[in-house]
Amino acid sequence: MEQKFIEEITFKNKTFAENEFERGDYELCTFINCIFLNANLSGSRFIECEFHDCNLSSANIFDTGFQEVLFKGCKLLGLDFEKCSDFAFNIKVEQCQLNHASFFKMNLKKTRFKGSKLEGVDFTECNLIDAVFDDCNLINSTFFNTNLENTNFKTSENFKIDPENNRLKGAKFSLLNVEGLLTKYQIKIE
Repeated sequence: MEQKFIEEITFKNKTFAENEFERGDYELCTFINCIFLNANLSGSRFIECEFHDCNLSSANIFDTGFQEVLFKGCKLLGLDFEKCSDFAFNIKVEQCQLNHASFFKMNLKKTRFKGSKLEGVDFTECNLIDAVFDDCNLINSTFFNTNLENTNFKTSENFKIDPENNRLKGAKFSLLNVEGLLTKYQIKIE
């Protein structure tokens, strides 16, 4: 069955219940103040789309394509991004609540996270080369066997990264947040 193609449409104030979202390829579409809570987005593709002030919490994103997608001011709780299509996966996250999400083993090279709360996010075995965490709260997020080469954490806080279990060559930190690298040693920086 051929997927529906939807192009250059703006969706405002729509609520997509569990099985009401129309599967398709969405290109250059904008979603403003839409609710996708528990919606089934599986198999759909979003190409150069923007989501503003939307709630996608607990949405089913199995085999969903996110290609050049902006999430701004969105609630993205409990999303399993590792189940998405990895073909050309590319997102940008600004002023979002992205708690308890998982990016396990994903390629997030050059991804930008800005002004967002990333509580309890799993970045295990991710490729985050050249990524930027700009003014983000990373409390209880997991970095294990993660490639963080040239990743910028200078303005972020509450991360705990074990230098012995992650690749950190060229990663950027500020003097104020360097303690997140030393947590496992139980030393005090004053």
